[in-house]
Amino acid sequence: MPRIVCVCLSHWPVTRLRRAGLAPDRGPLAVAAEGSGGLRLLALDPEARALGLKPGEPLGRVRARIGVPLQVHPADPEADRAALLRLCRWAEGYAPGVAPFGAAEAADGFYIDVAEASHLRGGEAKLVDDLAGRLARSNIPARIALADTPGGAFALACYGASDRVVVPPGGAAEPLRGLPVAALRLDPGTVAGLQRLGLRRVGEVDALARGPLARRFGEALLLRLDQAMGRRPEPLAPLTEEAAYRAARGFLDPIGRQSDIVVTARLLMAEIAPRLERDGVGACALRLVLHRVDGVMRVLDLGLSRPERCPERVAALVSLRLDRLGAGLDAGFGFETVALTVTVTGTLSVRQTELGAAPQGDGIDALADALTQRLGRPLLRLGARASHIPERAAHTLPWTLHGSDSASRKSRPALSPARERGLAPRPASCESDSPWTSAPTSWPDHLPPRPLVLFPRGEAALDVLSTVPEGPPRRFRWRARIHAIVHAEGPERIAAEWWHAPAEARDYYRVECEAGRRLWLYRDGPHAPGRPAAWFVHGVFA
Repeated sequence: MPRIVCVCLSHWPVTRLRRAGLAPDRGPLAVAAEGSGGLRLLALDPEARALGLKPGEPLGRVRARIGVPLQVHPADPEADRAALLRLCRWAEGYAPGVAPFGAAEAADGFYIDVAEASHLRGGEAKLVDDLAGRLARSNIPARIALADTPGGAFALACYGASDRVVVPPGGAAEPLRGLPVAALRLDPGTVAGLQRLGLRRVGEVDALARGPLARRFGEALLLRLDQAMGRRPEPLAPLTEEAAYRAARGFLDPIGRQSDIVVTARLLMAEIAPRLERDGVGACALRLVLHRVDGVMRVLDLGLSRPERCPERVAALVSLRLDRLGAGLDAGFGFETVALTVTVTGTLSVRQTELGAAPQGDGIDALADALTQRLGRPLLRLGARASHIPERAAHTLPWTLHGSDSASRKSRPALSPARERGLAPRPASCESDSPWTSAPTSWPDHLPPRPLVLFPRGEAALDVLSTVPEGPPRRFRWRARIHAIVHAEGPERIAAEWWHAPAEARDYYRVECEAGRRLWLYRDGPHAPGRPAAWFVHGVFA
């Protein structure tokens, strides 16, 4: 579960001016920006607020009303943002996941995900105290709250009764109910509409039926309510280093159709591709960020099996991902900005492209990428592990170029003789003259020495009947059925690895039952007088 610290910076533009030495340390100070009807107040320090001033008031009316000089500075949003990002970089000393406020917060501040880092500061309460103390010593007024969700932490930090709040895990719902509806990060029109209906607290809104609320105020109200209460996830977009391979495009008329998004992704990749080619690399992973007009972001992460810089292929993967999302994309009133970033690169070897001959492996790689986008999760492959114990000899890995290498797909030659398969000579009890052995007299050449289906662990075979104690069983019960063996081949002894805990060696047999099923079973440990042998079925041959 995430644990989010929200740092809400009170009147940040004024704080930035004083920290930069651009304004005196004393006296009422305000920052004004151009608005309807002329200049309007944007930010105020505590002395200016004590005079009864409020953000949004016309500057001319304010000067005529107050009887003391008011220092006014023009707004500089770019300088404010740059200073905020520098402060976010400093806050990464507490945890790497730091995300500045977006447009939806309509305030200045940042989030820190301290879920795995609070113990380094002696716990959550001490971390918040240390953060608040350092900001205070740097003359940065801030309100801080820690909760399970960004929405809950923001509401408690900006609208809570105290300027320092730490909510225990799972305990944010109750204190949120008494906060004003503006704490839900709603647009001013929605807040005004709720207040006209007499709904002034979050708890009053949460107690109402969701259907009428959605019909009257839209899905955004329920989304923000659920995010604050922890019913819906709200992933943060942590601050990252400036991407070397990034392109973005803005739209005066927002887009929302899938075809428009796909075309934009292709154009952005075409813009990035020359830079990738210049450096001799290709994209192994990309991130497509769709900025909605209401400030909500949709983030799509795309992974590729091999380094790539082809715009058409990237556009095809984006199209497949959007097909899977369907209505879940939720374009709302449209996306005003689309950004594409290459998050992981890899060396791209020179390939022949002029004659139209696709390099070997392109087909399987394209299929793997397409399946990944349609399934919504990485495609896995089996990889070898340095172990001769069957259940440890392979593990799953994400599909990569190595997994699609043609060398790994070469068919193995058929190894029909038992000696070539690494099997020990069969005991006399397994020869064809045994009274319970029948045709076929040898293991089929087309079957591999290992089963296609290997169980994670052996399944017990019960009521085992053997003609020869050291040989394979003649009959056993497995999965509530009696299996009579007509042919067996083995044993193949696999001893335990010396660097693991001591364990018994296993004697494996490949057997064929009367019904035609071929199984791989083993005896756990050698036969010993007076000790019943334990048998297990470990796999099934196709």
